[in-house]
Amino acid sequence: MPAQRPLTYHAFVELAAADPAVVGLVLKGSHAHDDMTTDHSDHDLYVVLADSATTDLTRFTGHRTPELDLVIISLAEFRAAGMPGFERYALARARVVLDRLDGGIARILAAKARLDADEAFRGSGEWLDAYANSLYRSVKNDRDGHALAARLDAADSIRFLLELLFALDRRPCPYNRYLEWELARYPLPGWDTGMLLDAADHILGTGDVPLQRRLFAQVESAARRAGHGAVLDAWGEDLDLMRPR
Repeated sequence: MPAQRPLTYHAFVELAAADPAVVGLVLKGSHAHDDMTTDHSDHDLYVVLADSATTDLTRFTGHRTPELDLVIISLAEFRAAGMPGFERYALARARVVLDRLDGGIARILAAKARLDADEAFRGSGEWLDAYANSLYRSVKNDRDGHALAARLDAADSIRFLLELLFALDRRPCPYNRYLEWELARYPLPGWDTGMLLDAADHILGTGDVPLQRRLFAQVESAARRAGHGAVLDAWGEDLDLMRPR
């Protein structure tokens, strides 16, 4: 008996599109980002089923090969996916392959791509505090001669900083793989993309304290304009250690 051929992305899309229980197909990952695929890229596909629908496609639940990863999910589950959660960015930049809801699938994705005002304000305040905490620890460790600890804390601060800046713009933070892609196409308002990426790269490699302080000065200004002065002021005199000398 000949070996069964692996299921391909295009074959599955054709199969799913013929099934009336499927109300949406959504492609995420590298194939949803222009010029980001490699020879190792698979197709990550959400298969969205009408609520309470029955379909033989559920036999593919958990299907994962080097060519095709499937997530088979109800419409209600799809609305909730990444809200909050790690999948939010992936879905925010996902591509609609099939939408039987007159644009409803696209509207669900658009909602995931935009944080509401309260969520963004609350999240950016929390990320700001985390960023300040790691920055403070980095500078203090550098002062006290703990070079490795200083660089590790500096690395943490960059992660929190990026979360903060995207939250201030009411966007989910991209995965590291897509950071440069995202900023090249959708720059953060008020930030020079080249400067920000160069500063992050240099700080990650060296823990450069003067550069961390100069970057913090820009962050402090942006955070205060966004209404987060109380978060910063709670640091009291410790702010002096973070600010440029």
